[in-house]
Amino acid sequence: MENAKHVYITTPIYYPNDRPHLGHAYTTVLADIVSRWYSLLGYNVFFLTGTDEHGAKLQREAEKRGVTPKAFVDEMSAIFKEYWSKLGVGYSRFIRTTDEDHESLVRNVLNLLNEKGYVYRGVYKGWYCTACERYYSEKEYVVENNIPYCPIHRRPLEFVEEETYFLRLSQFRDRVLKILREGEVVYPRQYAEEVASKIELEGLQDLSIARPKERVSWGITLPFDNRFTVYVWIDALLNYLTGAGFNKDKKHFETLWKNSIQFIGKDILWFHTAVWFSLLSMLDLPPPKKLVVHGFLTVKGMKMGKSTGNVTSIDDMIKRYGSSDAVRFIIARIANYEKDSEVSWEIYDSIYNGDLVNNYGNLVRRVTSLAIKLFDGVVRIAIDHEHAKKVEELVQKAIEYYNRIDIAEAVKTALDIAHETNAYLNRKEPWKQENPQPTIYTALESIRLVTLLLHPVMPNITQNIMNSLNIAIERGLDQFKVGYISEYKVKESPIPFKKLATS
Repeated sequence: MENAKHVYITTPIYYPNDRPHLGHAYTTVLADIVSRWYSLLGYNVFFLTGTDEHGAKLQREAEKRGVTPKAFVDEMSAIFKEYWSKLGVGYSRFIRTTDEDHESLVRNVLNLLNEKGYVYRGVYKGWYCTACERYYSEKEYVVENNIPYCPIHRRPLEFVEEETYFLRLSQFRDRVLKILREGEVVYPRQYAEEVASKIELEGLQDLSIARPKERVSWGITLPFDNRFTVYVWIDALLNYLTGAGFNKDKKHFETLWKNSIQFIGKDILWFHTAVWFSLLSMLDLPPPKKLVVHGFLTVKGMKMGKSTGNVTSIDDMIKRYGSSDAVRFIIARIANYEKDSEVSWEIYDSIYNGDLVNNYGNLVRRVTSLAIKLFDGVVRIAIDHEHAKKVEELVQKAIEYYNRIDIAEAVKTALDIAHETNAYLNRKEPWKQENPQPTIYTALESIRLVTLLLHPVMPNITQNIMNSLNIAIERGLDQFKVGYISEYKVKESPIPFKKLATS
């Protein structure tokens, strides 16, 4: 990754059947943090997010509200954009599967797959979850009172039998297993093992990729049989190719694709591995460089979601913590790829008070106050090498964590610098020193480095702190060294985080 000048970062595209909640924000903010990290390092970043706007679920929701599906998704996609703006998500493109260039790409790809002989006609029968837009096999669904239930939404499945078209995924079993077993695409590795084991146990079954129009009219018409619409998952997965300009600019597409990082929640792992890797292989394309999978946000052990009625609203989070940046910070701090994270106001309050108010915010306030009081804000370079060495070691650790996409550890390490620097000030007591310049300069450099490391997480607050230090945020690794700034001209002593009204 380090030598690449371009990086392509994607989130899943979300069903806009209701306004986004903390679960949607979790994936999107993590992807945005990584996008901003690469941008800070000097990469050209293309960051894609958007909405998945076809399928039976949205068709039914629109019918319920007495509007056309298009009017409904127009309204809802605008709401998603509004929330991403509130949370400071700096995407390069917000893709909608109703976009003309995307619909055109889907038709072209399906025609190509048909011509290559990967598509055939048949009949499908099985248990279907409309909320997931997928069929569940006997080994996958949960049985309660002799009724098959969706394992994620805990709602009864519908039995469907219908004519369809299939995609020959079974031909790509060995290829998919090779990517999962031998490659380092899926991160963390446990998810690659999970999918590989399932394929070895159950095989890789051909996939139904069409729905009869009388059942699902809201979708892209199958280009070679207009009685059908394209299965929403095929439509959705191909958005990543549309976003990168597949079939438009081959060179640009290849540059982006070879450095692509895709973020998903574990509930859509199967589609983003078994199905996606097969589909890419059919198009003679490699898998993405990295598929980053995270656990669920859970409430009393249940995945957060509208269907289970346990959502935490983004508005409530922003109101409680006073800024979208503080919400982004909490998301970064709880990020867990391997395990689910239980939603807890108690934990979030503790993070906000402990990490932001009492540690980082307190450090900014006390050092800038001392710089103004002792030096009228003008502090020239004078390094305390003992503290500087500790700080630089932690900075390098944080950079390594970021480069490994381990956001939570990168953030924790940045906060260790703040903690160490608070302890350093308590020991040195610069207000009593004859020559406090090395202590104050080194403490200001520590603040600058913590602020740089937290800039991808809290872009607005960190920018404001840098402004009060009269320092510009640059691009590249050179700025991550103690002694980079020859002179500080501290303008003010901010209080970046207000105490919680609830505490």
